[in-house]
Amino acid sequence: MIENYPHVYIDEIGKYENQDVCLKGWLFNKRSSGKLHFLQVRDGTGFIQAVAFKGDIDPELFTELKHLSQESSLMVYGTVKKDERSPIGFELSIKNVKILNQAEEYPITPKEHGVAFLMDNRHLWLRSKRQHAILRIRAEVIRASRNYFDDRGFILCDTPIFTPSACEGTTNLFEVNYFEDRKAYLTQSGQLYSEATCAALGKVYCFGPTFRAEKSKTRRHLTEFWMIEPEVAYMDLEGDMDLAEDFVVEVVKQVVKNRRPELEVLERDISKLEAIQKPFPRITYDEAIEILNKAGKPVEWGEDFGGDEETVISENFDRPVFIHRYPMQCKAFYMKQDPENAKLALCVDMIGPEGYGELIGGGQREDNMELLISRIEEHNLPMDNFQWYLDVRRYGSVPHAGFGLGIERTVGWICGIHHVRETIPFPRLLDRVTP
Repeated sequence: MIENYPHVYIDEIGKYENQDVCLKGWLFNKRSSGKLHFLQVRDGTGFIQAVAFKGDIDPELFTELKHLSQESSLMVYGTVKKDERSPIGFELSIKNVKILNQAEEYPITPKEHGVAFLMDNRHLWLRSKRQHAILRIRAEVIRASRNYFDDRGFILCDTPIFTPSACEGTTNLFEVNYFEDRKAYLTQSGQLYSEATCAALGKVYCFGPTFRAEKSKTRRHLTEFWMIEPEVAYMDLEGDMDLAEDFVVEVVKQVVKNRRPELEVLERDISKLEAIQKPFPRITYDEAIEILNKAGKPVEWGEDFGGDEETVISENFDRPVFIHRYPMQCKAFYMKQDPENAKLALCVDMIGPEGYGELIGGGQREDNMELLISRIEEHNLPMDNFQWYLDVRRYGSVPHAGFGLGIERTVGWICGIHHVRETIPFPRLLDRVTP
C-alpha cells in the first residue's frame, strides 16, 4: 500500500533510486505544462522537483495540485528517478499527494522585497534557499568549533548569563532587575569565569550568547550574538595566536569540505576560503598605524581601530591578520602589560579579510594581583564584585591566555554576505527585538 512507502529525507534521496518513497515537506514553488505539474518540494534538508503526470494520478488530485499554494504542507508519494538536469541528480515521479494544509497566500514571493519587510517576516524568510544555506553553514561553523576544542582536550564549562558587574566596561551593559532590588547585567563575555575554570581544569572553553548595549547600526553589530571562548593555563600571547590561527584554519576547512553546495548557493568565491592557510600575518599596533597613515587614514596613537580602519588594514592581506600589542589605554582592565613596554598590552585582534572586521579578540591576562587591582581602580570598577576574580591570582596564579570568536561575524565572512543580520535565525538589533 502507498501509505507504507518509507519516509525519507531529500538529502538522502540518492540512496533510494528507483524505489517508492514518501517525502514530507512543503511546496516551495510550482509550474504547470499541460498534462504535467512540476512541484518544487522542500523538507528542511533540501529541495527536489516532484513531477505529477495527469495520467498517473487521480484527475481530481491533478486539478487540486494546479491550485496548490506556496508553502502548503504535503506528503508526496512517488518513485525516485535519476535526472542529470536536477541540481541534486534526482527527481520524484508522483503517484499520490496528501495535502495536509492549504497555505494562505504567502507574503514572500519570488519578486524583490525590501530588507525591512523581510526582517518583519524573518520567521518566514528562513524558508528561502539562501537562508537555508546560511544557517547550515552557521551550524557547521559551530560543529567544527566545538569539535576542534573537544578533540584537543578542552573542557566545555558553561558561564553565567547574569553577571554582577561589567567585563569590558560599564557603558554597554544591559541592566536587569534581579531579586530584592539587586541589579544584574547580561553578560558581555564568559572570559572572566573561564579564567577561573581554566585554573581548575587547564584547558577550557565556553560557548553561548553574549550581549552588548552599544547603540550601533553598522553591518557588523548585533546586540545579542554568540561567542566561543577558549582559555588556557600556562599560555602566553604567542601561544594564544598560534591557537587562534590553527582554530580558524580548521573551521574554514571543515565548512569548505562539508558545506560546498551551500557556499555555491550563496555564490561564494570558494577559492578565497581555500587560501585560508597558516601562517597568518602578525603585525604590531604600531605597524598597523603605519599602514593606515600610508593609506591616508591616520589614527592618533592610543585610539582603538574602528570598522573603517580594520577594512583598510585587511585590504593588504589575503587571509586574516593578527594585530597585537595595542596601547593599554584602549583595552580592557584584565589585559596583561607588556613587560618590555608598560604602555602596551599583550593583546591581539584577528581581522578578517575582505573587510569583515574583527573576528577574534583576545590576549594574555594580567596574572599579577597588585597590577590587576590597580587596573580595576583605574577603570572605576567595584572592587567587591571582583574579589572572586582576584582569588584566581591569590591562589596559584599562572600566566594564562584566551580569546573570543564571534560566530556571526565569522559566518558572515565565510558566507560572503554583507550584513550579520542574516547569520543568526532571529537577529536582535538596535531597532529590532521582533519577531
